[in-house]
Amino acid sequence: MTESTILVADDDQAIRTVLAQALARTGYRVRTTGNAATLWRWVSDGEGDLVVTDVILPDENGLDLIPRIRKVRPDLRIVVMSAQNTLLTAVTAAQRGAFEYLPKPFDLNELINVVKRALTVPAPSGVNGEAHAEEAEEQLPLIGRSPAMQEIYRTLARLIGTDLTVTISGESGTGKELVARALHDYGKRRNGPFVAINMAAIPRELIESELFGHERGAFTGATTRHIGRFEQAEGGTLFLDEIGDMPLEAQTRLLRVLQEGEYTTVGGRTPIRTNVRIIAATHRDLRQLIRQGLFREDLFYRLNVVPIRLPPLRERTEDTPALVRHFFAQAAAEGLPAKRLDDAAMDRLKSYRWPGNVRELENLVRRLAALYSQETIGIEVIEAELAETSAVPVMEQEKAESLTGSVERHLREYFAAHRDGLPPPGLYDRILREVERPLLNLSLAATRGNQIKAASLLGLNRNTLRKKLRELDIQVIRGIK
Repeated sequence: MTESTILVADDDQAIRTVLAQALARTGYRVRTTGNAATLWRWVSDGEGDLVVTDVILPDENGLDLIPRIRKVRPDLRIVVMSAQNTLLTAVTAAQRGAFEYLPKPFDLNELINVVKRALTVPAPSGVNGEAHAEEAEEQLPLIGRSPAMQEIYRTLARLIGTDLTVTISGESGTGKELVARALHDYGKRRNGPFVAINMAAIPRELIESELFGHERGAFTGATTRHIGRFEQAEGGTLFLDEIGDMPLEAQTRLLRVLQEGEYTTVGGRTPIRTNVRIIAATHRDLRQLIRQGLFREDLFYRLNVVPIRLPPLRERTEDTPALVRHFFAQAAAEGLPAKRLDDAAMDRLKSYRWPGNVRELENLVRRLAALYSQETIGIEVIEAELAETSAVPVMEQEKAESLTGSVERHLREYFAAHRDGLPPPGLYDRILREVERPLLNLSLAATRGNQIKAASLLGLNRNTLRKKLRELDIQVIRGIK
């Protein structure tokens, strides 16, 4: 089928045999070795059309070999395979010029497809450096070796050399900002600023000023010129968190920035060119918001150039032990006592549903490190903690029905009072304000003032709930009945 020669380097004889047989059946010539020295000699002698190498070789790290190969044979494509399935491995392989990274174990058909692509598609040009190669796994922004996380690592590795706009979706607590920071910290803009803004935490009337800045005198209270987040992020990355909560007016202005590459400050007249990479994130379904008329479809397609979905923790429970060890290590580094879980306790955490995802797990681990004296924590402690966490009373059915009936009666009376014409404009906001207050009060009462549990009950981001409580001047009292 083909006369291409594949050079395979792996210290495991069984793996070399399996790969050689699979590639030979496809029609390739294959040479295998268990060390880096032989691979380097073959490459130096001009042999091979493609290299497939493991990271851990007995005489040299396969990642360290990549720059040397690319220096003497820049057109030779390199596929890296590794059982060190971390973000650092994937990113370092991409930064040093590997064509593709395959985490072990992988499907042989996947390898064959990668080999075919590598032999027909030009390898990415340029090397982005070797930043952070010395970091230990404990310092990585993302933890986990599950198949779901491996796919995310591979996606991030492909994106680090680009300025493509990315939209990260996922439930609250899955680590969306960590992914955004990884894209920035390992990408070509890593020497520029990383600026984050949470749309749900800023009053609607201030979002445009926060994003684009304003001039002195632009509105009442604007006594000085204000620098917006776009200007702060110049040359770097702007992370737009909870993009689904952005008002439509601000969406229109953001769309122009993405289309034209420029913006004007609030109250300003001179367009300002901008050079930032946009990464957006949301826990909401943007397509559903589009159907509801709450999000611009054209903006969605501008932002959603590369979508990344972060899986909830319940979809990658095999990562729980690594996450627990990581958070315990972080707690110990901050001065808390070193702790560990026994096997039964760890199994219980792996079976838990984690509605608050990785953030909830992190909070639990830190609480265990701070509050319990024993070095090894057993299942009794875990059961007690999870029982407390899960004890979120659902709003009483009669209260919910009473609230719904009250809203309907209110609307009927409101429209009846305007039989000669429609009510004044602004009906939606007025009704919403009247519904929100009792709904929030009832939810806080049901969760005894716990804002995290109330936000979960309502299906809101915690920052969104706090913002609404401030706007409505609702006082939160813990432990209320």
